[in-house]
Order: sequence, then C-alpha cells, then structure tokens
Amino acid sequence: MAKIGVEHSLTNVQQALQQKGHQIIQLHSEQDAQGCDCCIITGIDSNVMGMSDRSIDGPVIEASGLTAEEICKQVESRIQ
Repeated sequence: MAKIGVEHSLTNVQQALQQKGHQIIQLHSEQDAQGCDCCIITGIDSNVMGMSDRSIDGPVIEASGLTAEEICKQVESRIQ
C-alpha cells in the first residue's frame, strides 16, 4: 500500500488509514514528507506567507472539515 504522511494531531485519520493497510509517517517537519505518496495536513497554518513551495510531488489533502472516512476515500482516489 501507499506511504502516507499525516500531521501528528490527526490520530483518527492515522488509525483509519492504517486499518486500510497504508504505511503512516507522522509529519513533524517538511523533511518527513519526502518519500511519501500523499500527505494529510490540518490546514491550520497552511500558506500563511502566501508561498506555494511543495515538499512532495504527490497530492496534499487538507483535513479541515472532513471526516476520517472522507479523507480515506480521497487518498484512495488520488494515489491510484
């Protein structure tokens, strides 16, 4: 399965993705995202300075307003 980077505060998302067989990497810094197929972020501090540098080539999903199941569905649709 895929290697998914998840911000450390999103424990319910981490658990849901692990149950589906994905490898979870906790994101504490940008370096943690390297090598991930997809990343899940809270969006709390996204784009504070108006910059759009990306640490990975894969999709980045903002978890704000989404349930763990909705995030799992987005991950599965985007990494195929």
